[in-house]
Amino acid sequence: MGRDSAWLAGADIIAVFLALLGQVVLTRALWTESYGLFILALDVFATLFLVIDLGLPTLLARDGSRAPHRIWPSMKRVYSLQFKATIPFLFAAVVAFLVGEGDWLNHAPLMLICGLIALVHIATYAPRSGLRAAGEARLEAWTKVLERGFTTAAYIVLYALGMTSVVAYATAFLFGAFSGLLFALWWARVTLRVYDAQPGEQGEMGEAWLSNRALLLQALPFAITLGVLPYVVRIEKFIVGLELGVESAALFHVAQLAWLAGLVLPQALRAALLPVLGKVRHQPDQFVREMNASLDICFGLLPIGIFSGAAIVKLFLPLAFPEQYLDGSLGASAVDLFIVLLLGWCFTLLATPTYTALQAGLHPWRFTFFIVIVVGFSAVIGFALIGWQADTGRTEGLYAAAYASTLSALFALVASIHLSMSWNAVRNRGKEWLVAVTCMTVACYGILNGTVLALAGVVLFMFTPQAIRAVGSSVQGTPILKTSEAE
Repeated sequence: MGRDSAWLAGADIIAVFLALLGQVVLTRALWTESYGLFILALDVFATLFLVIDLGLPTLLARDGSRAPHRIWPSMKRVYSLQFKATIPFLFAAVVAFLVGEGDWLNHAPLMLICGLIALVHIATYAPRSGLRAAGEARLEAWTKVLERGFTTAAYIVLYALGMTSVVAYATAFLFGAFSGLLFALWWARVTLRVYDAQPGEQGEMGEAWLSNRALLLQALPFAITLGVLPYVVRIEKFIVGLELGVESAALFHVAQLAWLAGLVLPQALRAALLPVLGKVRHQPDQFVREMNASLDICFGLLPIGIFSGAAIVKLFLPLAFPEQYLDGSLGASAVDLFIVLLLGWCFTLLATPTYTALQAGLHPWRFTFFIVIVVGFSAVIGFALIGWQADTGRTEGLYAAAYASTLSALFALVASIHLSMSWNAVRNRGKEWLVAVTCMTVACYGILNGTVLALAGVVLFMFTPQAIRAVGSSVQGTPILKTSEAE
């Protein structure tokens, strides 16, 4: 867990900083309205098409470590099922385009490219999950870095050439996405080819893989979850776009960029923890032990995330992004909105062990229910707060969106603890939880208001030694596929 978390988190941090550089280029090359339209189009297609994933790569990551020789043929099964699921979506998209009307039709090339980007990204999930299940998270990490590197490099080339067409930049993004897919497929093929002569039995990865019907039924909770999951981080942006317009959505997206960058840490931890918990899902003691190790790491990351996040945003955003995103002319400052979102990042980080326990546990429908109620809560609180404050003014509406996002993160933390039946584990470490939640809340409040209360975050460094021990003990593991065997 420690080794794979380090690889995935490191790659995601590099990829996110490259993405931030790309966003800087976009905000300087495109008009605010075009930039907002591009961002919303990407998010809409990523949200609508993600159900094509069918939840199958998640099962591959969870079960693949049991039988590494079945990963490559299982990837082929995943692609076959996903291709069949894509056909009705493509048909519906064509029909909607032919009978639709409005401003969206004036941007048909941009819509087409954004749709293709979403489909290519979905296609990368299976080989990346296969690499992670085979103990080769380092190769999965490289695919992410290379994909983002090619995309950002293409953005910079277009900007240097003086291009201002949003379609050109969307094409550059598609080029980067295809690059990531090709690298993922190539490395998966090379890494797993040692097992070509060992077909094995379908059921070696678990009962779910005995037939396509059983596989789809087992993946159904994850498929439904993935269809809903994107709204967890996008619902407030969509509501802002509806209530306040695309320019406000662009501003809120800039504020979210650094917040989303910070989310790579819990995402990497979840990605590395999933196969670990999946392997011991029938061993309760070991399951709890791995969750506690993950929580130690989360506690240790809190002060680093709070102080580095606030410092980077306060220093970097004013230098990188155009003035209109920071001077309040669009209703608020992206820096101030980020500080409000920072507390939500803390709640999301602390939810990592229980979130993943729901994903890897014996009752996957609980994970589906968890995501559904979180999105439902986010929608209700978002429409209530943003709609209420939007009548007062754009500034109040934007701050309401940030507060709604933070409240949703808190709700997700509590819901994940409850549904994973982890209250006993929380009570066993009650003092640590009390210190962590109190200090991170006071610290974020102090940073937002520029007071000495921000120093409360220093207390959180008390968790650093146990986090180092947790990483050190888990990093001793070896990949399921040794490099010499793969070669």
